[in-house]
Amino acid sequence: MRKKIVAGNWKMNTTLAEGIALAKEVSSFVTEANLNSDKGVVIAPPFIHLTEILKNVNTDKICVAAQNCAADENGAFTGEVSASMLQNIGVKAVILGHSERRMYYNETSLTLLKKVQLVLKYQMKPIFCIGELLSEREKNIHFDVIKQQLHETVFTLTADDYSKIIIAYEPVWAIGTGVTASPEQAQEMHAYIRSLIAEKFGATAADNTTLLYGGSCKASNAKELFDNKDVDGGLIGGASLKMSEFSAIISAM
Repeated sequence: MRKKIVAGNWKMNTTLAEGIALAKEVSSFVTEANLNSDKGVVIAPPFIHLTEILKNVNTDKICVAAQNCAADENGAFTGEVSASMLQNIGVKAVILGHSERRMYYNETSLTLLKKVQLVLKYQMKPIFCIGELLSEREKNIHFDVIKQQLHETVFTLTADDYSKIIIAYEPVWAIGTGVTASPEQAQEMHAYIRSLIAEKFGATAADNTTLLYGGSCKASNAKELFDNKDVDGGLIGGASLKMSEFSAIISAM
């Protein structure tokens, strides 16, 4: 049975002190909420916060993730952080393929596949992002874009490796814009993604895949989005930096 998950992507925000304070708040809330085992909470702080935050949260209740990792295992790659480094400090998941990485850093499907393989090699869970641009949706090729993104990356994995993947659908036109896909649009795309997974890996794999919605999800619309049968939670950006918002989103699962 697939897990429902709310994941907070802090992006390039918070000082170390602010990050520790926020992580402690999230940890306390989740511990006290005593969520069912089929629900999970993830936080993805900046790299330089990870070690200290791992010391300050209940890691039995909170999954601490990284926002990215290098596409190479080690070597002369100044400024990069490898999957093995992340695993070594206790990171359990890594966000990969976020639209901002694709857009601002020109990350290709080949690069992302290498990252996915390294994250899996070091026994962490990839949270793999896919999504279309507004221009692609307006041209009515959004389904084709999603299909291509999957087939060039995680659909090349073995069934066993694929089973460790979490998919996050993020309509790029709804990230940080205040515009949100309607519940109907979110469900339509999530159902389509699940149908592609079923075609590739079978109905059981499709049913077991956690599909998150990412795109201006906030306390005011989380429940409406999460009530869709194929939406298993959210990858939350700005709202994850405000405890009042993030706690309400977690409660909407």
